[in-house]
Amino acid sequence: MKIIASEDIEQLPGRRLGPDDRFCFRCHAGLSCFNRCCRNLNLFLYPYDALRLKNRLGISSDRFIEEYVDVVLRTGQFFPEVLLRMAANDERTCPFLTGEGCSVYVDRPDTCRTFPVEQGALFEGNTGKSTPVFFYRPPDFCLGQHETRAWTIPTWTRDQKAEYYHRMTQRWSDIRRMLTSNPWGREGPEGPRAKMTFMAVYNIDRFREFVFQSSFLKRYRIKSALKKKLRRDDDALLLFGFDWIKLVLWQVSSKKIRLRE
Repeated sequence: MKIIASEDIEQLPGRRLGPDDRFCFRCHAGLSCFNRCCRNLNLFLYPYDALRLKNRLGISSDRFIEEYVDVVLRTGQFFPEVLLRMAANDERTCPFLTGEGCSVYVDRPDTCRTFPVEQGALFEGNTGKSTPVFFYRPPDFCLGQHETRAWTIPTWTRDQKAEYYHRMTQRWSDIRRMLTSNPWGREGPEGPRAKMTFMAVYNIDRFREFVFQSSFLKRYRIKSALKKKLRRDDDALLLFGFDWIKLVLWQVSSKKIRLRE
């Protein structure tokens, strides 16, 4: 998910697609390039991607981060990028790639669902609002772009069962955009508030422990029905974490959570 300023959108590669614009694509095992796109990737994982994958694998968030993730804090940034760690082989394949294809296909990341389209968030500086934008950008080796099956963004999104993924990614992009400015002060991007923010969005198991096994509920007021839901519903807890981060870092109020007086 690229955060795009409105003045920069014309400089981006690929063909921008409106909701009614058509593009051609079909991927299948009969293509000689089949699975080639699953190699040597810089595949960004968004919070909902990480949640779905760790649940698919049946492992803890800690183990998923340790075994499958590279956390990269680049110079000049205030929050790390989270990338899927490629396998340690000559081709640096996706760790979930098998001879038959993707072993986690039902729970594959949002970026994989959207391919060969790239998704971004267009930020309007005057209003502070962001809207999703899409670019058709298949790699040169991709033969699927020469197939005759035509799509629009809405039909492709439905076909790939990506609607919910897109909504979750868009919610995260609003926070990610706010994190492009320094919210940490002298603590810096490796201080305690930054670590808690990372926990809330990428380590759902630790965040649940933090909510229910620390003094969290003594400091924040949450409705009883929501508390019950947060104990068992990972999606609800992730969205709650988004609201909590905005409250703590930028004092954005939410109906879900309030500071106790």
